[in-house]
Amino acid sequence: MATEGKLKGPASYFPSIEKQYGKPINHWLELVDKQDGLKHMEIVAWLKSEHGLGHGHANAIVAHALAQKNK
Repeated sequence: MATEGKLKGPASYFPSIEKQYGKPINHWLELVDKQDGLKHMEIVAWLKSEHGLGHGHANAIVAHALAQKNK
């Protein structure tokens, strides 16, 4: 079984996030990028309360977005 191209880490959640919430992952990443001054878990809580995401999905999006920002 080839592992090339297989998503790892938080990105492994992206296909199920897109399927469940009907929006491309870039939509969610752009929303997170606009949350200046908030900590990781504050953004997770915001995604859950304002957009109805589950904890695991929200956490994966925020973890990926913040990791990309810190590169």
